[in-house]
Amino acid sequence: MDRNVIISETGDGATPRWSVVAEAFNTPDATALRRAYYAEVAGRYWKRSVTEAEIDEGLLDFPADDLTPPTGSFLVGRWGGVPLACAGIRLLDPRTAELTRIYVDPRARGTGGGAALLAALEEAGRALGAERVRLDTRSDLVEARALYARHGYREIPAYNSGPYAEHWFEKPLVPGSVPA
Repeated sequence: MDRNVIISETGDGATPRWSVVAEAFNTPDATALRRAYYAEVAGRYWKRSVTEAEIDEGLLDFPADDLTPPTGSFLVGRWGGVPLACAGIRLLDPRTAELTRIYVDPRARGTGGGAALLAALEEAGRALGAERVRLDTRSDLVEARALYARHGYREIPAYNSGPYAEHWFEKPLVPGSVPA
């Protein structure tokens, strides 16, 4: 996927626009967003601030190198040109893609960034040949669970045993596709 191709763009001309593009997970913008994502989700889980060393270790424990073509992609969302969101997608099998590391900077929440990310992720999933997308999340990420439900994701039984997975969601990408 060409880094300069806009996958999803929103805005009304009077407010900043969201643009979401595929980008290598190790660019400076993508790295800063992945660090912010980890700091927030770990901090919420541990109920305290996270140190830079803990972020470094966490990124080593959860590498993003599977979020590359031809079996995945990493996306960066920019609001008015400023990188404030990110997300990844990877194939679990030829028909199923998984969403991961979905993050919108707190300063940009409520501006449509989550919806823009989901639209771009779903399009990326179709481009990978997936018929459905899945994701897991934690109970304390209430806003994320509400976002998924608003955008047609339904809760499903556990499809993995991730250490932090407490809720599992799925959405068909192809009309008429049957859940697994």
